[in-house]
Amino acid sequence: MSKIKITQVKSAIKRPAAQKRVLESLGLGKIHQTVEHTINPQIQGMINKVIHMVEVEK
Repeated sequence: MSKIKITQVKSAIKRPAAQKRVLESLGLGKIHQTVEHTINPQIQGMINKVIHMVEVEK
């Protein structure tokens, strides 16, 4: 299983509630906060929903 690093680079202010919940479920809440997850279809789907607010590294 490979790991992926996700860093929030844009604010969630003035974003739809669904996108805020996705960031929260990924473990992100502040700009420049980084979390590490294993790649699976659920995590990949969440990343696709907020790709404009995060930066992804493999």
